[in-house]
Amino acid sequence: EVQLVQSGGGLVQTGGSLRLSCEASGFAFGTYVMTWVRQAPGKGPEWVSTINNDEGGSIYYTDSVKGRFTISRDNAKNTLYVQMTSLKPEDTAVYYCSAMNAWDTLGGQGTQVTVAS
Repeated sequence: EVQLVQSGGGLVQTGGSLRLSCEASGFAFGTYVMTWVRQAPGKGPEWVSTINNDEGGSIYYTDSVKGRFTISRDNAKNTLYVQMTSLKPEDTAVYYCSAMNAWDTLGGQGTQVTVAS
């Protein structure tokens, strides 16, 4: 079965840290571009970060998380991560991982991150 199963998230105080995981199964994870997207209450989806499937694993972040979030992937474990530090209340959102190639886009089930002020 093709799926992305997310874990991690929860409630954290401002300044705290969390790590989200996204475990892939049923497809060639290493060949896909992986992305984290979030959706805050009452707002549209916001792109957070992407890690490419090239040899260098090119990485990109939205400006608001640069220096605080670190995306990574372990192709041997078919898992995508995002380490989130110095969390702010404005980071509160449902976070989704997605996998994309030229023919396919797959999404995880979402995980709630709540940052208390």
